[in-house]
Amino acid sequence: MTTPTIIGTPLPNIPWEDPPAGSDAVMWRYSRNPVIPRDPIPRANSTFNSAVVPYQDGFAGVFRIDDTRRVMQIHAGRSADGVNWAINPERIQFVCDDPEIGRFEYSYDPRVCWLEDRYYVTWCNGYHGPTIGVGYTHDFATFYQLENAFLPYNRNGVLFPRRINGRYAMLSRPSDTGHTPFGDIFYSESPDLTHGGDTASSWPPGRGPGRAPRSAPAPPPSRPPKAGC
Repeated sequence: MTTPTIIGTPLPNIPWEDPPAGSDAVMWRYSRNPVIPRDPIPRANSTFNSAVVPYQDGFAGVFRIDDTRRVMQIHAGRSADGVNWAINPERIQFVCDDPEIGRFEYSYDPRVCWLEDRYYVTWCNGYHGPTIGVGYTHDFATFYQLENAFLPYNRNGVLFPRRINGRYAMLSRPSDTGHTPFGDIFYSESPDLTHGGDTASSWPPGRGPGRAPRSAPAPPPSRPPKAGC
């Protein structure tokens, strides 16, 4: 057996199962898969693209769950052991300052990233086409939505777990209204999770100054935005 190595904070309670004797699999898949079935909550049709992180003494996550109408939504969930999950049957209702940004069309393919003092959530957000939604939570109970990272069309935004030269950094995939046949990946930076930077694609394109200062700004305020979205 090869001892697993985790680069980061130790996770003494992470679920682990050794491969069966004689297995030559590159990666052994857990024998009790699927851990989360396609219908873990009422009216669910299917479950995709889960984003799980360590939280307190267990785990928390955000899950794409399409309902029986095939409406794509994201839901929060908690687990003590990473195997048995309690998923909120109601989709995440983001608190947002701007009703237009907060208006729900669809949401899918979430990612969760611990950065500095909160858990950031990025997802493919419906806003005149697919784009990257950005939000955060401290407790996986209340979620706050920020400005979209990009104008349409874009998806699969992955926020880096630390700043680079004082800036927030993200990888994303240019998109269209369907499944894109191309494979470009853009690297983008932002000084404050709102305005653009000066990299291969600014964040968000056309929304901020062409070149932002190199000074390291303060993180977004912890004061919750006004309710109503």
